[in-house]
Amino acid sequence: MSLTVVGSVAFDALETPFGKRDKVLGGAATHFGLSASFFTDVNAVGIVGGDFGSDEWEVFKRHNINTDEVEIVPDGKTFFWSGRYDYDMNTAHTLDTQLNVFETFNPTLSDNSKNSKLLFLANILPSLQKGVREQCPDAKFVAMDTMNFWISSMKESVIDTIKVVDCVIINDAEARMLADEPNIHKAARKIMDYGLRALVIKRGEYGATLFTKDAYFFCPAYPLESVFDPTGAGDTFAGGFMGYLAAQNEITEENLRRAMIYGSVMASFNVEKFGTERVDALGYPEINERFAAFKRMTHFDDIPFERATTA
Repeated sequence: MSLTVVGSVAFDALETPFGKRDKVLGGAATHFGLSASFFTDVNAVGIVGGDFGSDEWEVFKRHNINTDEVEIVPDGKTFFWSGRYDYDMNTAHTLDTQLNVFETFNPTLSDNSKNSKLLFLANILPSLQKGVREQCPDAKFVAMDTMNFWISSMKESVIDTIKVVDCVIINDAEARMLADEPNIHKAARKIMDYGLRALVIKRGEYGATLFTKDAYFFCPAYPLESVFDPTGAGDTFAGGFMGYLAAQNEITEENLRRAMIYGSVMASFNVEKFGTERVDALGYPEINERFAAFKRMTHFDDIPFERATTA
């Protein structure tokens, strides 16, 4: 099934305890698209400035991502974000944000993207997300991301958008804020009550949890000795998750669970280098090998315990 992502294409400046990069390719649509491209064909919808060069376009071309709907503003500058991470890699410290051409981003989809069976609404203004959703009335499965800024400043708009999608993919802090509920399980049920088919709550190095109407599934994070840069890990997870689903004939509970594992697999590669460097160079054997490792990590025999008796 075809897959479209709508979101940011950006430049990032990154600093972690393990190194620094002054300018790398980033953005939600970029990380998502690269990850999803290993499973299905991807249409990317975004906006860039005239400073977006051939090296950046080549990354999309290598992964056969359709960029026909990435608008170019020749005299504008591409969205830029600068951030720093300390040893707590779960927290990003924003140093600079320059929206540039992204400030006027108002996506109007082509018939090709409108006809996609799966749609991912990356982190943009909630009203824009809803507008894109309305352009794709026949989409079979629509997922969205959001962030604490939108939840705190325009919560009702976020909720209105949630009500017209099938799945929300957010982190645990955002889930608690959205539901006004400190207990993550109670928060999840409140959010599910908006009519979702699925809710994915990301918990960084502690994995991710899938909630559906009648089930609960937990996926651990892959144990890594070296984490260089977590930027884009959440979007990479979403790309693996949605990309796998797009490669299936239907959205079932079993497929949602496998999609969680593939999302975690892809995110685990993303953090091993800066920006898109690791996923850009990734190969299928590595993906399959790590998927098998996840299976070994989480497998156990379903033998019920019986207490030994003594004579």
